[in-house]
Amino acid sequence: MSAVRDPEPRPYRAGFGCFVGRPNAGKSTLTNAIVGTKIAITSNKPQTTRHVIRAVLHRPESQLVLVDTPGLHRPRTLLGERLNDLVRSTWTEVDVIGLCIPADEPVGRGDRFITGELAELKATVLAVVTKTDLVDKRRLAEQLLAVSQMGEFAEIVPVSAVSGHQVDTLVDVMTKYLPASPQLYPDDMLTDDPEQVMVAELIREAALEGVRDELPHSIAVVVEEMIPEGQVMKIYADLYVERPSQKAIVLGHKASRLKEVGTNARRQIEELLGSRVYLDLHVRVAKDWQRDPRQLRKLGF
Repeated sequence: MSAVRDPEPRPYRAGFGCFVGRPNAGKSTLTNAIVGTKIAITSNKPQTTRHVIRAVLHRPESQLVLVDTPGLHRPRTLLGERLNDLVRSTWTEVDVIGLCIPADEPVGRGDRFITGELAELKATVLAVVTKTDLVDKRRLAEQLLAVSQMGEFAEIVPVSAVSGHQVDTLVDVMTKYLPASPQLYPDDMLTDDPEQVMVAELIREAALEGVRDELPHSIAVVVEEMIPEGQVMKIYADLYVERPSQKAIVLGHKASRLKEVGTNARRQIEELLGSRVYLDLHVRVAKDWQRDPRQLRKLGF
């Protein structure tokens, strides 16, 4: 009698994935929900994400490295053009792409435009219908049908980052399309982004909360120094805006708004670094920095 053979062990898979979609489709919120910690900043303002942040998701049989990109949009400035270039170059380097389409908004021209752009790539493309907690079953079924008619997707996965519904399923599906590969990053690594970039992003997120609609694109943050002193990390950072009138908005009456930004940002940074933080913030004007190549370089774009 012949011995029963063990089934072939499944190969370890590792590779890169990213979520794409028009601004506000829920990409960063989904990245945070998958990784289980705050890697990407979220805001209800479009174009919140400016840096490509890699978040590493470890599982016993796989490693999914999520690359968080800005939303693709019609650029009005040199910064906008550079962000779009960043998105497109990232797309060519990943193994699996999730096109995020919100369940609560009709499929639009922007979604179709991005679908067309993705059709040229060699990566596996999934459609991810986000924000399913905001619609009933009938509306979700209609949206899934509308999405299926947009193009050729390997799979369509409905998820809610807020309730956690199907988030694990989405990771299973993405992992399935990764190449067989040894581990890419060590076990304890959650992101390969330098701490200074993440600290700057958290400060910018705090500064974006509650400011008027014209401001989000105009705020940039540069962390000048991070100096550990005993149990405290001293952080010196500058917030850059484009006009003196914007500086007044960020400062608020008797600098009350800037104090609030500092308090909120410090709380998040202490959570990130796991230590007490002293945060020193200054607001500076860099005239029309989004259109000036020299200023863009100085501000890290």
